[in-house]
Amino acid sequence: MPHLGTLIGSELSADVFARYLRAKGHEVVFVSGSDEHGTPIEVEAAKKGVDPREITDRNHALVVDLFNKFHLSFDNYTRTHNPIHIKYCQDLFMQIYRNGYVYEEEVSQLFCRNCGRFLPDRFVTGVCPSCGYARARGDQCESCGRVLDPLDLLEPRCSICGEKPVVETSLHWFFDLPRFSDRLREWLVENRTMPERVRNFSLSWIREGLKPRAVTRDNLWGIPAPFPKAQKKTIYVWFEAVLGYVTATVEWALKRNEPERWRDFWLNPETKSAYFIGKDNIPFHTVILPALLLASHEPYILPTTVAATEYLTFEGRKFSKSLGVGIWLDQAIAFLEADIWRYYLIKIRPETGDSNFSYDGLQAAVNADLNDTLGNFVHRVFTFVFNYFGGMIPSPKFLTADEEEMLAKVGRAFAEVDELLSDVKERQALETVMQLARDGNVYFNRREPWKLVKTDREEAAAVLYAAAQTVGALGLLLHPFTPETSRRIVEMFEETHRPITWRGEEPWKIPPGTKIKKPTPLFEKLTDQKLETIRTTQTT
Repeated sequence: MPHLGTLIGSELSADVFARYLRAKGHEVVFVSGSDEHGTPIEVEAAKKGVDPREITDRNHALVVDLFNKFHLSFDNYTRTHNPIHIKYCQDLFMQIYRNGYVYEEEVSQLFCRNCGRFLPDRFVTGVCPSCGYARARGDQCESCGRVLDPLDLLEPRCSICGEKPVVETSLHWFFDLPRFSDRLREWLVENRTMPERVRNFSLSWIREGLKPRAVTRDNLWGIPAPFPKAQKKTIYVWFEAVLGYVTATVEWALKRNEPERWRDFWLNPETKSAYFIGKDNIPFHTVILPALLLASHEPYILPTTVAATEYLTFEGRKFSKSLGVGIWLDQAIAFLEADIWRYYLIKIRPETGDSNFSYDGLQAAVNADLNDTLGNFVHRVFTFVFNYFGGMIPSPKFLTADEEEMLAKVGRAFAEVDELLSDVKERQALETVMQLARDGNVYFNRREPWKLVKTDREEAAAVLYAAAQTVGALGLLLHPFTPETSRRIVEMFEETHRPITWRGEEPWKIPPGTKIKKPTPLFEKLTDQKLETIRTTQTT
């Protein structure tokens, strides 16, 4: 089950960028999927005595439903246990094998005689050799974070039956990753669109010396390895999962009855690709995936940018379902509408350093930002237009310096948000949008149209015209971040089929005479009582 940290680390950040690009008129394919293979699922299925597919079917359906509720605008959200992905991965790895980048090697592994199987990764638990944690897994210690091999564990035990395993040898296939060190280094150095910290992290990985990586595992659940003599072996999940970006695009093209269309997005050198991940997944996207694509000898495009977030903590602690630390997406959406969570998560997006979710911060974001600043400004402007100008945007006979400056601020905000989002600085971009709402409130209070309408109706009309243009701009600017709030603002104007677009000159401009609907509040305050209900439910 995804939690709020995983949402902002990948899917939500990607959705903001995809919506922005579409609004700018770019052709976008936004894809992802459920990574359904690997030892965690197989271990869980073995303990429950069920087929892994039963677990992945249930989890995938649940995640798809939740992502829809959070208004994630995927063009294709797929899954890795599907025929398209399986065949593509097998074909690609055979191509890489024939190109000479995969070789065989006998390796020592733990074997459970009671279960009659080798024990990769999480099929083993034991004592961490680094910190002494008694329930460390065979791939990583949850206590100290050290990456482990099952053979590193002290006092190892089979995760299924609890028996002590023995060491035996098993034949595996390795990807000769070191052969791509120079090409990967050259690509990273020359790619000036890659964030500097991502580039530096990846280059440090290469400087430390890349090592051959095992492509296969002794798992039963996964994609069958296609290599000769590789019966009962599966492809390591982290080698096939990263190829899911390609296969999700292949599937998208097939669904459109344009089976070759995927090539425009993966083999066209003019295409740009952006990946949204947590920082712990950087090497898989800047080293493993590019190396696999290069090893195919096909002209695949390599990542244009990898937008990696730092960690989001929860009230100062690491998210942990077993310890009841954090809010999971099903819990979140049961209490507050999606746009509230989207807004707060983007507001605290850990772009340059770790950030912290707090209940006080959530309440302030709702009450001070969404309700008092944004909602208050939109409602005041529309209520005034509805009550004093017959529900139509007035046509001003003149604009004072105040109105000219307010409209100039709208234009500057659009340009700044555009620039920030193009550089994937989503947190700063959202702050720029909210600053425009603050400026709108300050302008409205200073100009006092409730007084002007009694003494100079023409000047009041000019004020309401400029204020309405600001509202129209906010409606468009909010679209990548809070799409439902954006839609509600845009639909307050009765102009039919008003598009959500950032294209053209002054796309936010609302023609005088445009009718508006009777305004209703956009948000309501998050009370202490409701906040306490969320907090209490989350910890039980």
